[in-house]
Amino acid sequence: MGRFAGDIQARYQSEVGFRIDGRIARRLVDVGDEVHKGQLLAVLDPTDQQNRLRASEGDQARLQAQWLNAQADARRQQELFDRGVGARAQLDTATANLKTAAASLDQAKASASQARDQLTYGELRADHDAVVNEWRAEAGQVVAAGQVVAVLARPDVKEAVIDLPAELVDQLPPQVAFQVQAQLDPATTSAATVREIEPQADSTTRTRRARLTLAEQPPGFRLGTPIRVSLSSAIAERLQVPARAVQEVDGHLQVWRLDSASHTVNPLAVQVLDRTADNAIVAGDLKPGDRVVTAGLNSLKPGQPVKAEQGRAQ
Repeated sequence: MGRFAGDIQARYQSEVGFRIDGRIARRLVDVGDEVHKGQLLAVLDPTDQQNRLRASEGDQARLQAQWLNAQADARRQQELFDRGVGARAQLDTATANLKTAAASLDQAKASASQARDQLTYGELRADHDAVVNEWRAEAGQVVAAGQVVAVLARPDVKEAVIDLPAELVDQLPPQVAFQVQAQLDPATTSAATVREIEPQADSTTRTRRARLTLAEQPPGFRLGTPIRVSLSSAIAERLQVPARAVQEVDGHLQVWRLDSASHTVNPLAVQVLDRTADNAIVAGDLKPGDRVVTAGLNSLKPGQPVKAEQGRAQ
């Protein structure tokens, strides 16, 4: 079985973006840079957030003054009422005004706190140690809240990623083993096992992406390192035969193999791995170069002599 090309990728990646809308003012890292948790990656133009904060702080100061006035008025009305020279209605009104002013002040404080948070949301920071794998927005670009700006890959857990032919995937044994080798440094190797294989094949290449868990993670396996991957486990031979040569008998698939010496035929069980209108990919005891019968299958019997024509296994 041949080797497959691939590369080393991070098992865990996170897509990060700003929590608010805005225009990117500065980008502080490049693709491939190593960053640490909490490190600043990019910042938005803070003008809008600063204006909102100043406005909310102004509202808070105004309502603070109103609350102080309402508090003083309520205190005076209480003193007058206690001396018997103030009306209950005036005291009730002052008390209600104080409660209203206090509620408005609490709301203004919450708005100011939110505005301060919004100002910090204009800073994009790494949430863990990582390598910048992608950068999708540049300085001057306006981005929406939640839009992906960067992709951060965690370098502590790496895996091998390869594309396998779809028909080969169906032949892999349950505990298939692979050997991974760095293309530029053949001495850097590791055994690997399958972590996951994409369920759907690529419509163009007819391959399925496989992610392999590395038994070891040598320093030479850096993110993006090109690799060669070979199968360590034996798998069944796969051959191509004409589709019309495959016959179903009692729920089992078979082909009729021609003995070149005796010109007789015998049934041989096969497993169909892939099929098109003209050809079938099969696995079983069929060998390269074997001839199979493509016509009159229903009338054949084991050991029956036939005339050899087309139908060679490839």
